[in-house]
Amino acid sequence: MKTKGAILHGLNQPWSVEEIEVGEPRRGEVMVQLEAAGMCHSDHHLVTGDTPLPSYPAMGGHEGAGKVIQVGEGVEDVEVGDHVVLSFIPSCGKCEPCVTGQSNLCDLGMYLMTGESISDGSFRIQTADGENVIPMCLLGTFSPYVTVHQSSVVKIDKEIPFEVACLVGCGVTTGWGSATNVAEVKAGDTVVVVGAGGVGMNSVQGAAVSGAERVIVIDPSEFHREQAKKFGATHTFPSMAEAIAPVMEMTWGKMADKTIIAVGRIKGEDIDPAMTLTKKGGRVVVVGMGGMADMDVTLNLFLFTMLQKEMRGAIFGGANPKAEIPNILSMYKAGKINLDDLVTKHYKLEQINEAYQDMFDGKILRGVIIYDESDRTTV
Repeated sequence: MKTKGAILHGLNQPWSVEEIEVGEPRRGEVMVQLEAAGMCHSDHHLVTGDTPLPSYPAMGGHEGAGKVIQVGEGVEDVEVGDHVVLSFIPSCGKCEPCVTGQSNLCDLGMYLMTGESISDGSFRIQTADGENVIPMCLLGTFSPYVTVHQSSVVKIDKEIPFEVACLVGCGVTTGWGSATNVAEVKAGDTVVVVGAGGVGMNSVQGAAVSGAERVIVIDPSEFHREQAKKFGATHTFPSMAEAIAPVMEMTWGKMADKTIIAVGRIKGEDIDPAMTLTKKGGRVVVVGMGGMADMDVTLNLFLFTMLQKEMRGAIFGGANPKAEIPNILSMYKAGKINLDDLVTKHYKLEQINEAYQDMFDGKILRGVIIYDESDRTTV
C-alpha cells in the first residue's frame, strides 16, 4: 500500500514526510488504519542517536490507536473492525519474562530496533525508491497505516477516543506503572516526581490514586508545574536543588518515600540529588532514558550503602501491556484517571517538526497527530 510517513534519513536531521510503501500482513500480522499517534520524546532519541540504530532511514512513532483492516494467517487475538492500541513492547506470552510476570521485558523486545519483522525477519516499510525502512519499535506510527505483529496489538473498548487511547501504548502506561508497579507507592507516602511531561504526569496520577499524602512535582516548565495540579500534584518546584529544603521541612527531615525520575533525557548528574530527596531505605525509580553511550553517574556511594537506599530501572512501567492497557482505559472510562487533559494540541503529520519544537519549548504536555482521509493518500 502506498501512503506517507515521517522518515528520518540521518542523525540530527528533521523528520521528512514522504511517500512510503507499507507491506501487506503476513502470518501472525495485522494491518491497522491509524486514527491517532502520540509524539513521545523517545522518538527524538532516534534523531540524536541516544537510541542507536543499525542504519537509516528510519520511521518514527511508537504510540498509535486505530482500526484493524486486514489480518494475516494465524491471527487469533483480533479481527477486522476491532479497535486497537499498539504496544511499543510486544508481548508473546510464552518466553520466560512473560510467564514470570515481566511481560514488559518480553524476549521479542530484542527485535525492536532492527526493523526486521517478528514473523519472518523481513521488512514491512520501504521508501518510494524501494529502500528498507526501520520503524520505531517495529511500529512506525508516524504513518496512517502500519503492518505489525499481533503480539504488539491490544484490543480496546470501541467507546474510547483514539486520541487518548494512543497514549496508553507507551507514555501513560510507563508513567502510571512506574508509580504503581515499580515504585510501589502506598497510601500515606511522600512521592517526588522529577519531570512532568507525557510520562511523568502519569506518575503523578499513579501516585495520587495510590493514596500518596504528598505528590511533589519538579519541572523547569511553569506550564508543566501548573498542569500537574490537575493530575494530583500537591507541591511543585522548578528544580531538585530548590525542592530539597522544603521537602525536608514538610517531612520533618525524613524526605520522600519514593522518587521517580521521568525527565525526557536523564543525565548521570541527576541521580545524586534524587537520592538526596529520598529517605533512608527509600526507593529511586529511573524512568527517563539516557544515551546508550552514557556511562558516568554521580552518586555518593557511602550514603547509598549506609542509608540503605534503593535504585530501580523501569521500562514500560513494569506493565503487562495486554492486561494493563485495557485496565487503564477502563479506569479512564469510569472517570478514575484523567487522560483528556494530557492532550494539549492536535497536529497534522506535516507539522511533526513544529510539534517536537513545542515539546522542547515546554508548551505542551502531549501532542497528538490526528489522521483523516487527506492522509490516506500519497504525498
